Amino acid sequence: MKILNREDFIRKSTDVLEKIVDMLEKLPSVKFSDLNAEQTALVIVDMINGFVREGALKSPRAEALIPEISRLSKACDELKITKLAFADSHTGESPEFDSYPEHCIRGTSESEVVDELKEVGGYILIPRNSTNGFHEEEFQKWLKRNEKINTFIVTGVCTDICVQQFAITLKTWFNMMNKKSRIIVPINTVDTYDLGVHNAELTHVMALYNMSTNGIELVSEIK
Repeated sequence: MKILNREDFIRKSTDVLEKIVDMLEKLPSVKFSDLNAEQTALVIVDMINGFVREGALKSPRAEALIPEISRLSKACDELKITKLAFADSHTGESPEFDSYPEHCIRGTSESEVVDELKEVGGYILIPRNSTNGFHEEEFQKWLKRNEKINTFIVTGVCTDICVQQFAITLKTWFNMMNKKSRIIVPINTVDTYDLGVHNAELTHVMALYNMSTNGIELVSEIK
């Protein structure tokens, strides 16, 4: 059964995409001085070898994020802002491999944070066996211990999978609890990969748009 008028879909989608890109190009920046350091946490998602330098899902787009995330990480250390790092770390039986190529097996170099961010250090490492770090028991424990933190700077990969899922779930959790929050995604610190029909440019832009419609605060950068 045909559910789309192909020509109309392509024409309308092109118009909408142009408007979304215009919106993203005009995003404001945020200054660290505008944030309360005691209520803020930096989250680094999957900046690990298996998405950056080796394995089926490695991407030069992910590698290109390292300098900016390193800068943010160092700035957070100076301001005594808490830092978390999620690392994809799967068991061999992970059902996720029905959807994605086998990657980031626990105990392999693929599941380790890239050397540049290791050298900066200072983060709490949370291994993760699913695409959504919010559900990890260690993160839930951390969240309960840090009730004063209501501002999260979310960085890393992949925009349309792990970053998006974590950011939206975290935002909706705060909403459910009737708590104000700022979930901030600097768009110069997130990206995704190219693989087959998974077009990085399209999925990246649409994930950013989807986050913005779900209450996530997109910014061009944090200074």
